[in-house]
Amino acid sequence: MSKPSLLSSQLRYGAVAQAFHWLTVLLVGVAYLLSPGGREERIYSAAADSARTLHESAGILLFALVLLRILWRAFDPAPEGARMEPWMKLAAKAAHWGLYALLFAIPLTAIAGAWLEAHPLTLLGIGDIAPMLAPDHALGAAIANIHTILGNVIIWLAGFHAAAALFHHYWLNDDTLRSILPTWKAAPVLGASAKELSQYRRNAP
Repeated sequence: MSKPSLLSSQLRYGAVAQAFHWLTVLLVGVAYLLSPGGREERIYSAAADSARTLHESAGILLFALVLLRILWRAFDPAPEGARMEPWMKLAAKAAHWGLYALLFAIPLTAIAGAWLEAHPLTLLGIGDIAPMLAPDHALGAAIANIHTILGNVIIWLAGFHAAAALFHHYWLNDDTLRSILPTWKAAPVLGASAKELSQYRRNAP
């Protein structure tokens, strides 16, 4: 089988787009799991310092990754996608736009909330980045609360997105999920029918 292409085809995402997607998934999970959570006093306590630093570092890295992903999309359009009902296409687009909006809003609210509360950002390998906004503790606390809410929303929306991909794969039996998987993962399992094998060979890059 030929090596996976860096660029996307009409049927599959290229290796670069796949890497952006799965790195985004990884960083969202890491940032969520490492979030100290709770009141301001707890988040900025000495006990939570390591978790907060890792959380902030993962969030800023995620923000930079999303920017690069959007720039890459300008040069590498997404595949056409499987045929589906109009309402399903609309739901898929809404989910994608929602995820992108959250991937921007979550780090921006984290930065604004921290700086308005007069706290620096602490990033691995860089250190503290002093606040660049005039202090307004009440507004900062409100934005920090929005950040927490959006962090929970993206986990639910990402879960819906994953469930939809599994529905397409196992129920509709189309290539929606396979199109974003690496070639070695996209291959059919042992015992696949002749029809499935033929479809895979036809769609493989």
